[in-house]
Amino acid sequence: MPLPPSPVASSLSAIGNTPVVRLNNVVPEGHARVYLKLESLNPTGSYKDRMAKSMIEEAERKGTLKPGMTVVEATGGSTGSSLAFICAVKGYKFKVISSNCFAAEKLKTMAAFGAEVIIVESEKITPELFPSMLKIAKEISAQKEHYYTSQFSNTDALPGYATLGEELAVQFPGGIDAFCGAVGSAGMIMGVSKVLKSRWPDTRVVVLEAASAPVISEGRTGGSHGVEGIGPGFVPPHLEKEWYDEARGISEEEGRTMCRRLAKEEGLLVGTSTGLNVVAAIALAKELGPDKTVVTIAVDTGLKYMNGNLLADS
Repeated sequence: MPLPPSPVASSLSAIGNTPVVRLNNVVPEGHARVYLKLESLNPTGSYKDRMAKSMIEEAERKGTLKPGMTVVEATGGSTGSSLAFICAVKGYKFKVISSNCFAAEKLKTMAAFGAEVIIVESEKITPELFPSMLKIAKEISAQKEHYYTSQFSNTDALPGYATLGEELAVQFPGGIDAFCGAVGSAGMIMGVSKVLKSRWPDTRVVVLEAASAPVISEGRTGGSHGVEGIGPGFVPPHLEKEWYDEARGISEEEGRTMCRRLAKEEGLLVGTSTGLNVVAAIALAKELGPDKTVVTIAVDTGLKYMNGNLLADS
């Protein structure tokens, strides 16, 4: 029996070192091996814990965030939950701009950690939603003693995501043939890609987005979509063309169907963006064929979406 982890100094130390599992039942025969890194096992159930910790601690190190200040961010919920968690542990106040179109569980989680949640009304994730949320965040952060983490442009997020890539390099010493991930701020895909491609230059990195809003893959805004955490309606500043090989639009409906299959066939509860990740990973596995390795990320836990219709038909 393996020894359990040693006690740690605080809940912040529980971030990272997540396991990887092979998908055995949703991947057809004759395909490459497909693995899913369970970032859903981070403290708030999302890989955004890595980014939030990195942004806050880098700001502390630089002296731009000091005790008594208030942290501000605009977010669909997972980043907000992660920042609210970090701020709670470190003793900062947190103001978050979000929307009622995001999962109620996320909004309640932010509030539970002590955040002040400011809601922008919207029925779906439209091209106008995130810019309007960002505008409010900038206005609030201009006040004295406020610090804007600005996840879409803050490069302090990248070291947190680099840890994810470093873990994958240890977990797959023989190399990774392809890695894919849906993008919101694009911090994760860039942080991981820079580690993997520095180690294995031939690793194929594929950026994913909702097919109905193909800003990166087709250069057009498209319509609204319902995949929380991705597709803000613009090309995220973190995204650097030299660090990915291709961008693909993935059907939101296929992603939702895959979420239900992952629950029933693999015993994994995940959110919609993870469904998109797995749909794309299986497509890459078909293209690469046997004896290759494809890796993607379980972005967050499906427990955040139980009040919606994502898993309603499970």
